[in-house]
Amino acid sequence: MSTPSAPDPRSSPVPAAAATAPGEAAATSPGPAPLAGGTHGPDALRPLIGLVLEALREGAADRGGPLPPGGPPSVAAQVRQAAEPVLPDQGIGAGDALHRLVRTMAYGAADPADPLCAAHLHTPPLALAVAADLAACALNQSLDSWDQAPAASELEHLVVGALAAEVYPDAPEPDALVTTGGTESNQLALLLARERHGAIQVICGAGSHHSVQRAAWLLGLPAPVVVPAGGGTLDPVALDEALTELHGPRLVVATAGTTDSGRIDPLPEIAALCERHGVELHVDAAYGGPLLFSERHRPALAGLEHADSVTLDLHKLGWQPVAAGLFVVRERSRLGPLAITADYLNPDDDTEAGLPDLLGRSLRTTRRPDVLKVAVTLRALGRSGLAELVDATLASAGDFAALVAANGRLELWDSPTLSTVLFRPRDATDEQTAAVRRTLLSSGRAVLGRAHVDGRLWLKVTLLNPYTTADDQRRLVNLVTELVEGTHR
Repeated sequence: MSTPSAPDPRSSPVPAAAATAPGEAAATSPGPAPLAGGTHGPDALRPLIGLVLEALREGAADRGGPLPPGGPPSVAAQVRQAAEPVLPDQGIGAGDALHRLVRTMAYGAADPADPLCAAHLHTPPLALAVAADLAACALNQSLDSWDQAPAASELEHLVVGALAAEVYPDAPEPDALVTTGGTESNQLALLLARERHGAIQVICGAGSHHSVQRAAWLLGLPAPVVVPAGGGTLDPVALDEALTELHGPRLVVATAGTTDSGRIDPLPEIAALCERHGVELHVDAAYGGPLLFSERHRPALAGLEHADSVTLDLHKLGWQPVAAGLFVVRERSRLGPLAITADYLNPDDDTEAGLPDLLGRSLRTTRRPDVLKVAVTLRALGRSGLAELVDATLASAGDFAALVAANGRLELWDSPTLSTVLFRPRDATDEQTAAVRRTLLSSGRAVLGRAHVDGRLWLKVTLLNPYTTADDQRRLVNLVTELVEGTHR
């Protein structure tokens, strides 16, 4: 990759935002480092956004694939060339610094919009959501008090209420908190259960997300009891036995969309067991939750409405920029333990006078308005538009699985539940399977994940690009097959 050289227009200070009106203080629009807010902010941003778009396009073109080739040493060298010295005595100018570093980041990115970048739950964000997120950055609201984010606080109230009703359509007072993702949401589930019942015993399936174990550790709870999985999902018979043997406060954590295989636990049976044993149920639906938008796939989440709380991520099958997580509860009163008062943010007299109290809406204090991009997406696409994206993505995963099954050099683990497909070279060792993945990574040709299932290592494709084509899928299968054939020669 080449980096832009010497001073062209990018190396000059950004032009002044706009002419200062007669009598207006010049300090409102400083020349070399204008601010993003106020009436002059859009004019200051316009040339910078042009540079960013140019740098993004150039960096992606330089990369030419889903990942930069050469592995960590090559990427590190490119970054050092663009970023050092990190803090020079004299700056190089806003335009040059912005263009060089953004172009380098774009070149060195794992591009989730590339159809061959399919390792993780790392979604290509919608352009309109990214544009909305730019506005959120420029406005720089903080949702820890109403006077820092008047409109954003009301918008968040409306959006989380609507999404909570999607999860709990028949509940009288569902609610949701905006989070950074599944890890924070799962931690909230364990925290609130602990605050209600004391030292709870968490019970989860073998396919549950690692954040459940970590949350128990952070909260000083006993290590979760891990129930065996059958076919990749939590086994209700084993869960019944565990609930019968254990006593005291308990919390069952089920999963709707496991990270390794995309499986959905049998939620109706699990919910019935929890009710019979008198224990609470949290469902981690960070991956599978957006199936709620699809009439075709929503039935796969039957039983979700019986959970006491639910994790939902829209930066997975919702195509939002990170972060866009939700922690949803069936009853608003469950959020009560989060209430806290800080006199400079939510004094009692302000709350009594009608100023919304936001401090108990998160474990965080400073909190950006991530809800704006979500609101724009929901309004722009509606239920039908989101359903089209969900349906297309899951159909693409089914097509890819069929392509693998028809290839005599490859072995398919099972048909996908969501958009995750596990496969491996037929008759290969785990070491050979791992080597295929690393070879593709180091060459920058494809980004595949890995998962240990049924005692063997599998290559993992997590398809989140709804515009992946049949040609893209064939190209990926051919890349793997060519490496397999080379290994077996």
